[in-house]
Amino acid sequence: QVQLRESGGGTVQAGDSRRLSCTLSGRTFDHIGWFRQILGKDREFVGACTWSGDQLDLADFAKGRFSISRDHNKNTVYLEMTMLTPEDTAIYYCAAAPYDRTKNLSEGYSSWGQGTRVTVSS
Repeated sequence: QVQLRESGGGTVQAGDSRRLSCTLSGRTFDHIGWFRQILGKDREFVGACTWSGDQLDLADFAKGRFSISRDHNKNTVYLEMTMLTPEDTAIYYCAAAPYDRTKNLSEGYSSWGQGTRVTVSS
């Protein structure tokens, strides 16, 4: 079982940037996904990448603002968020998928972190 831990959340102002980290350990997996859950809404897909750091997919709301990468010196993937708006306020989760399935569906991911909260003030 893959274990994941998110970090880097906090409160920022609209227009600011924030980098979230996801540290992984455990058994092998195919790719890593980032999801977020806005209060009162269902969890939604943000983006995904291979363990090597190649971006596989990105949600429409994230295109041009968010990117996913990996620090190749450690077992960590990053979600870089720029031009944040209050609508980006959410709990952000990273997850590991064991197989190459549809990247934007949470059902394809078997291991999840506990999430890190990002609050964007107006």
